[in-house]
Amino acid sequence: MAPLRLMETWAHGQDVLDALGVKHRSTERLQLVAYLGVAGLGLSFQAAGLPFLEEQISVELTGPDGELWSWGPDPYETDQRIQGPAEDFCLLVTRRRSRAQTTLTAVGEDADTWLDVARVFL
Repeated sequence: MAPLRLMETWAHGQDVLDALGVKHRSTERLQLVAYLGVAGLGLSFQAAGLPFLEEQISVELTGPDGELWSWGPDPYETDQRIQGPAEDFCLLVTRRRSRAQTTLTAVGEDADTWLDVARVFL
C-alpha cells in the first residue's frame, strides 16, 4: 500500500502545482508512478467495462534524465506498444491530464484503447 500512497502524494502535489501555475522538475522517482500505471493495465480495462487483454503491451517511456524505462515484451516482438515521456504517462494514469494533453503514442488497437481508459486507481 505504501507505493500507492506515494503515487497519491505525487498526484495531489501535481494538483497544487497546477493550481499555482508552477512547473516542477521531475526526477527518476517518477519511475514508481510509471510502474504503478503499467501495473494498472488490467484495472484500466476492467473499470471501463472492457475485456481483459490476451496480448501484452510494450511500454517504453523516457525518464526525466533521458533514460529509457520499459515494461512488457520487446517492442519489436509485439504489435501493441506505447511510447513517450514518462511524465506524460504518469499524468495520464493518475488522471491529471487527458490523452490529448500528452505526447504519448500508441501502436495497436489495444494500446490505443489503453491510452483512452488508463488509470491507476478507481
